Amino acid sequence: MPWKNQGGGPWGSGSKGPWGSGPQPVGPRPPDLEDLLRRGQDRLQQLLPGGYFSGVGITLILLIGIAIWLLSGFFRVQSEELGVVLRFGKHVRTVQPGLNYHLPYPIETVLLPKALRVSTISIGMTLIDDPARRGRTMRDVPEESLMLTGDENIVDVDFTVLWRIKPDGVGDFLFNIQSPEGTVKAVAESAMREVIGRSQIQPILTGARNVTEQGVQELMQKTLDSYGSGVHITQVQMQKVDPPAQVIDAFRDVQAARADFERLQNEAQTDANRIVPEARGRAAQIAQVAEGYKEQAIAEAKGQSARFLKVYEEYKKAPDVTRERIYLETMERVLGGSEKLVIDGAAGQGVVPYLPLNELTPRRPPATAGQQQGGGNR
Repeated sequence: MPWKNQGGGPWGSGSKGPWGSGPQPVGPRPPDLEDLLRRGQDRLQQLLPGGYFSGVGITLILLIGIAIWLLSGFFRVQSEELGVVLRFGKHVRTVQPGLNYHLPYPIETVLLPKALRVSTISIGMTLIDDPARRGRTMRDVPEESLMLTGDENIVDVDFTVLWRIKPDGVGDFLFNIQSPEGTVKAVAESAMREVIGRSQIQPILTGARNVTEQGVQELMQKTLDSYGSGVHITQVQMQKVDPPAQVIDAFRDVQAARADFERLQNEAQTDANRIVPEARGRAAQIAQVAEGYKEQAIAEAKGQSARFLKVYEEYKKAPDVTRERIYLETMERVLGGSEKLVIDGAAGQGVVPYLPLNELTPRRPPATAGQQQGGGNR
């Protein structure tokens, strides 16, 4: 044995201290190291088969310890998580959900951020416990929601940001930013204030929400990418956009008047869309009738002039005959439709004057223009 218990002490003398002189310190005797080793050896001999301590037993114990150490490298990644494996503190790989393995500690360790879950951050509002309702209620945070517009008005904006970790940016998310949620919230509030500051209040309150949300999302993503945060902004949703509470009634009156103006303008435009085409249709119809009348008048004038020229040619050939014929045709046209009674002058003295002679004779329909023209040509 390397140490002999001479005089009751490991340093050889019971009358000397640990440095070879002087009395030993007063108090309980420290445990003997040799006794501790011997007790451990006896326990190992009891556990090992055969009742003796050998090299085979030590090897078996070492193998069991190494197996347990190697098995400690198995780990499970949940459905919303990604496994970030670190080798001596350096990011070496990212593993997907399921059962995975890494080299046991202290060679490799694993971090399990919830990289596949979409997180939500609210700006301008917060949830607080409400004992009266036995639940949680929403409370406005004016210091976050009150913003100045480009036309120097104040607007109260509550909005929500949906974000998640980029699958290829888990390492950036874990090591480049210290407080991810606080960073995303600060960037969201800053981006919204910048976009609101470039806009007029009227479009923000009415129809420019989609444009504002898109602008805030793009600005947030650009800022977070410049930080190397590994964060992806999924969506920006504006929950409430109102004027400040002190002037909200006046703004509502203005909105109502503006809505009435738009309604009346739309009704007037509807009437215009109905009346103008009708007027244009009537104008086109009148123009077509006038054009037809014009063509008819021109055709009739040309026909009459051609007829006159033909009659004039005949007149030059036989003036007397043509003159008499024209006279007879004219008299036929004048007297053709009138009622006539031919009475002998000598016998007419016996006719009773008041008799309705015109009703005693049958009526003839007036001659048409074609008949008159045909009769005149005979």
